[in-house]
Amino acid sequence: MRIRIIPVTPFQQNCTLLICEKTHKAAVVDPGGDVARILAAISEEQVTVEKILITHAHLDHAGGTQELAQALNVHIEGPHQDDIFWLEGFPMQSQMFGFPKVEQFTPDRWLKQDDKVSFGEVELEVLHCPGHTPGHVVFVDHQSNQALVGDVLFRGSIGRTDFPLGNHDQLITAIKTKLWPLPDDMEFVSGHGPKSTFGKEKKTNPFIF
Repeated sequence: MRIRIIPVTPFQQNCTLLICEKTHKAAVVDPGGDVARILAAISEEQVTVEKILITHAHLDHAGGTQELAQALNVHIEGPHQDDIFWLEGFPMQSQMFGFPKVEQFTPDRWLKQDDKVSFGEVELEVLHCPGHTPGHVVFVDHQSNQALVGDVLFRGSIGRTDFPLGNHDQLITAIKTKLWPLPDDMEFVSGHGPKSTFGKEKKTNPFIF
């Protein structure tokens, strides 16, 4: 699996295009906005998108989902159903984050711990990692040794827990019990900022001890 990062929204959120190099099938993770930019990247890569995957329902990660799903005629999978109140609150989020009004959506499939999602010949494991939001999920590709962790973990930092239903203890527990058992050399893409590895963050991240 190859990953192309497409920064979107004023928050420079890392929307990602996941590409199965054998089949040229793809999935889009967290289309927060700037849908034209995402469609341009899909066209440049000459891939066929099979589905949209959502890590969590904050607007900078999910605000462009319905528009993109309609443009591509694909299903939406994720996040975990515990984020439903964030999806229902899109109008409130638009005001909170200073976004233009966006279209609400209901996923075609809610995801839970140990689910599998696939496109082309790629299969991703789903880890439920609450704390930043209650329904946050992480996608792991064991074959290519890569993960998409949304706003759970960053290089040198962790996700905020001061939003409604955020929980710092839950977040730290999720990181230690769901992410730390993954290979130290596994590279991950966060929702914002540069890539890192789980091994590096275990040793150097000052927010986890």
